[in-house]
Order: sequence, then C-alpha cells, then structure tokens
Amino acid sequence: MKKVAFVCIHNSCRSQMAEGWAKHLGKDIIEVYSAGTEEYHEVKPDAVQVMAEVGIDMSEHYPKLLTDIPEDVDILVTMGCGVACPFMPSQHQEDWGLVDPSGGPIEGFRNTRDLIKTKVEDLIKRVQNNEV
Repeated sequence: MKKVAFVCIHNSCRSQMAEGWAKHLGKDIIEVYSAGTEEYHEVKPDAVQVMAEVGIDMSEHYPKLLTDIPEDVDILVTMGCGVACPFMPSQHQEDWGLVDPSGGPIEGFRNTRDLIKTKVEDLIKRVQNNEV
C-alpha cells in the first residue's frame, strides 16, 4: 500500500479535505496523511461543513505538522501553495494548484471539495494502475 501525504501551509482546509476524500475513497488502496508547515488552531469550520454534506465526517480532524506524519511517503501532493510549498522526500510529487477558499463564501469550499474529489479519484486510479 502506497503512503500518500497531502501537504500545504496550515493543514486547515484543502489538504484536510484531500485526506478526508482519500481515506473515504481509497481506504484499501492507499495509506493517507495530511500536514502543514505552520501551526494553525483548527480545521476551517466551512471545510468540515461541506465535507459533512457529502457524508465525510472531519469533526475530529485537526491541523498537523510535517513532523507529525511519517517521513517516508511514496507520494507527496501539495495543494497549490506556490513557492512556499514544503518539500518531503518521496518517489512521486505533484502540485494540484488549488486556490484556497478560506475567507470566501461557502460555495467556494463546495467547489474546492468537488475538485479535490475528482483529483483524489484520479490519483487512486493511477496508483491502482501503477502509474505513480
């Protein structure tokens, strides 16, 4: 089973939603983690709400730092944090270039949630086909 880490700066929104989707959709295919490079006090309530709307409970999720997850991941996915994106050694790396919906309307969180679902489904398919 490949270890996948979804990483951004605060681990409070996009990477948390990616972790939620990946654990839900790929539980027998990938081992999933998420983390950030800077401390943050909570997962964004709007992120928790929009994931609950599709049946994924993130109420127990909390922001984690890179030091809280394994160092030896197979796949590193950054969320689109540009030059400040963290680096971790891995066999495969990709950046999803997602705009952070934080501070915007709830619809932005829903759009990001749906886009992340599509990207997670694609990643799982590529793992199953040994393409990553």
